[in-house]
Amino acid sequence: MFSTRDDLSIISGTANRPLAERICRAVGRPLTDSTIDRFSDGEIYVQINENIRGVDTFIIQPTPAPADNLMEMLILIDACRRASAARVTAVIPYYGYARQDRKDKPRVPITAKLVANLLAGAGVDRVLTMDLHAAQLQGFFDIPMDHLFAAPVLLEFVQGQHLVPVCVVAPDVGSVKMARAFAKRLDAELAIVDKRRPAPNVSETLNLIGSVDGRHVVIIDDLIDTGGTLVNAADLCMARGARSVRAVASHGLLSGDAVQRLDDSVIDAVGITNSVNQDAGRLPEKFRILDIAPLLGEAIRRIHNAESVSSLFI
Repeated sequence: MFSTRDDLSIISGTANRPLAERICRAVGRPLTDSTIDRFSDGEIYVQINENIRGVDTFIIQPTPAPADNLMEMLILIDACRRASAARVTAVIPYYGYARQDRKDKPRVPITAKLVANLLAGAGVDRVLTMDLHAAQLQGFFDIPMDHLFAAPVLLEFVQGQHLVPVCVVAPDVGSVKMARAFAKRLDAELAIVDKRRPAPNVSETLNLIGSVDGRHVVIIDDLIDTGGTLVNAADLCMARGARSVRAVASHGLLSGDAVQRLDDSVIDAVGITNSVNQDAGRLPEKFRILDIAPLLGEAIRRIHNAESVSSLFI
């Protein structure tokens, strides 16, 4: 059990209450009682049922689709501000709407910046998140942000597979930095898939830079949405002589028929964290859900006690 001061409150939204409960067990505090409901027209109703005046408050809520998850976070922040919380920290294990992070085409939004503005406008004092789609999104915030990495959890899963020799593969150019750091920790080779995306959620694999011949491949990415990128990369690696393929990702969105697509693929095992709530019972045997609650719990403890969190940025 972690040591904390008394003035700590942890509130959960509805997007991933199981993760919030695990974080509370790691911190050694109960969830603050709150009511989150819907009016008959679907509008979100929120009430904090405990006194949080002058209390350091952490709201745990990932923001994947639907947009109600983001709206719920904003309303919770407003409720805490109006309840005179001393400080409000938004704990966002998965930061949604981050994939549009630049204006790369005419007449498109930058939703990652829009969400940052919404959070700040709602009155949040600090943001704690994990494995942003692009690390530079931290610059969209004018308030303190702590950006954690799921790498220690993913690394433990891969090391438990006892793969020798191993090659880490980045499924696209955007994942190269993450894959390079992962390969360094595993003392493994690095390969890169040259991928083109002709339309949203559609990936077209072009080439493989590097050699995977005779090696066990680990494909690492920040998120799995439709699974198309991973399956294409896995097929390419097997065609180039890989002995086996496994995949790990920080966030498992698993939209559409992603679960079936991955289960039918040549990938032997898929490791995803519980940043996004998943029903483990519906996932095939090859899926492994990896727990990030101790990591987030330790970050909350350190932020609350005004201790350094830099050692967690690995």
